[in-house]
Amino acid sequence: MNLILRLLKVLAMALTGSSLPPLGESVVRFRVWPHDLDLNMHMNNGRYLTVMDLGRTDLMIRCRMLGVVLKHHWRPMLAAATIRYRRPLAPFRRYELRTRLVGWDQKWFFMEQRFMVGGDLYAYALVKGVFKDGRGVVPPPRVAQEIGHQGQSPEWPEALSAWLAWEKPAGADQGQGLDEAAEGV
Repeated sequence: MNLILRLLKVLAMALTGSSLPPLGESVVRFRVWPHDLDLNMHMNNGRYLTVMDLGRTDLMIRCRMLGVVLKHHWRPMLAAATIRYRRPLAPFRRYELRTRLVGWDQKWFFMEQRFMVGGDLYAYALVKGVFKDGRGVVPPPRVAQEIGHQGQSPEWPEALSAWLAWEKPAGADQGQGLDEAAEGV
């Protein structure tokens, strides 16, 4: 139930709040509640991933992407995520989730998500996803253009390049690897 309430909060704030440019940063604020905790009495590692969905939802609405997605019947799909937990989020701690699109290639979108308390980084995540329609993957440059971004992908952060290099199996040829193993994506 708590996630439904958080989703409703995110939807209400995003739909009534200010819009963002295509490369803008979404900021949503939450608090760690008792049902978010694990046995170590800090936010459960799985809860971070669930809350990250809410950050991407806020970003999609504020960047005016939701209307485009609905118009074209596109389905956003997450293909991979990596997260680094730096500090635990304690019970009742307020935090911000900052989400931004950091780039794309011919198939994938890449986003950065940061859990922040004040100016301190508590967790850092990178995610990779696509938009699909009835014919397959919608090219990210087309999606970017549909939401008003003219031009190329921004230069990727070093952390994204390192993650993509790690994600590719040793000895795999260019364009092959884990992407092809994920048949549903």
